[in-house]
Amino acid sequence: MTGNRVVITGYGVTSPIGHTPEDFWNSLYEGRIGIKPITKFDVSEIEVRNAGEIQDFPFEKYFVKKDTNRMDLYSLYALYAALEALEHAGLDMNQVNRDRTGVIVSSGIGGLQELEEQILRMGERGMKRIKPMFIPKALSNMGAGNIALKIGAQGVCKSVTTACASANDAIGEAFREIKYGHQDVILAGGSEATITQIGIGGFNALTALSTTEDPARAAIPFDKDRNGFVMGEGAGVLVIESLEHAQQRGARILAEIVGYGSNCDAYHMTTPTPDGSGAAKAIKLALEEAQLEPAAVGYVNAHGTSTQANEKGESQAIVAVLGKEVPVSSTKSFTGHLLGAAGAVEAIATIETMRHGFIPKTAGTRELSADIEANVIYGQGQEAAVHYALSNTFGFGGHNAVLAFKRWEGEG
Repeated sequence: MTGNRVVITGYGVTSPIGHTPEDFWNSLYEGRIGIKPITKFDVSEIEVRNAGEIQDFPFEKYFVKKDTNRMDLYSLYALYAALEALEHAGLDMNQVNRDRTGVIVSSGIGGLQELEEQILRMGERGMKRIKPMFIPKALSNMGAGNIALKIGAQGVCKSVTTACASANDAIGEAFREIKYGHQDVILAGGSEATITQIGIGGFNALTALSTTEDPARAAIPFDKDRNGFVMGEGAGVLVIESLEHAQQRGARILAEIVGYGSNCDAYHMTTPTPDGSGAAKAIKLALEEAQLEPAAVGYVNAHGTSTQANEKGESQAIVAVLGKEVPVSSTKSFTGHLLGAAGAVEAIATIETMRHGFIPKTAGTRELSADIEANVIYGQGQEAAVHYALSNTFGFGGHNAVLAFKRWEGEG
């Protein structure tokens, strides 16, 4: 079945490098990283010093104080990005079929701040002092649920939880729902707010986080000195529509989704297949659905977490399927790793790359590791006409999710 063509007509973002698509892109273009010393709590007990914290979140634009009693920070981020995406897309919810308008917004962990606070509260004051809204605030589906409640979307509403692949899987699921005619419009993406004591402490216990003190050299994907990832936070939400629906309402089209590949390594809880074979299969699946030859791909937004095992395998996967010439960069070097939200903000970065004809550098990276054969762009960005691009995400549990995008040039 060929199905509907599926396009993106808007997006919203809140991130360590900007709270609008314009600011987000300008930071990537100009090389401004959002990784800084952690300010949310005391980290003197551990060696981790840096994170991609949200600075100056424009809370007052959509929220009032009592909203914090009903929503965890990750839900606030998700709802902000969704409302921004609607505005960016010029989509009036009073002009759509609400039964065919859905929300698929994921989170890898959900309301971690609320979990931390209420477990500590229980330990200090007893079970009866747990706050009534604890469960609704902590659930990982409530980012999607709160968006649907706010905008009145009555179609599909769910959250896909596949660790760091969650947002790509959300976008991929939305793509398929629209491609096969089940929905007309879906707000899809991811949100995460895990820069908390238990979040940082937990990943530190796993020895997964960078211990480099210099923020400019903490997130250095593919670099010979990489020693772990940097936690980030934020949200990205995309307005995804059938081409017919978008054209009927006269929408500005930003890009087309043409393929989605999803599979599992089935190898290890936290380590990817050493040879990158699982990731390579996901890339191939995305290309097959897009009916794309490998040579057509002009850019890969890599998962690129700044960890040894992940990037060796990803480089091998990219080279095995696409060759050594395709430009590759990791925008996690600017934002840190947003876990379940990573794929959404990186999808926006990928689309903006195609729209502006400019490949962002991998910030902080100075010298590639000897085991990296992929064509990693670092030092400075690169002008390039990109007609097709891939965005990779790979998560704990062996989850792989790859999206294929096409630059919109007004055809069709």
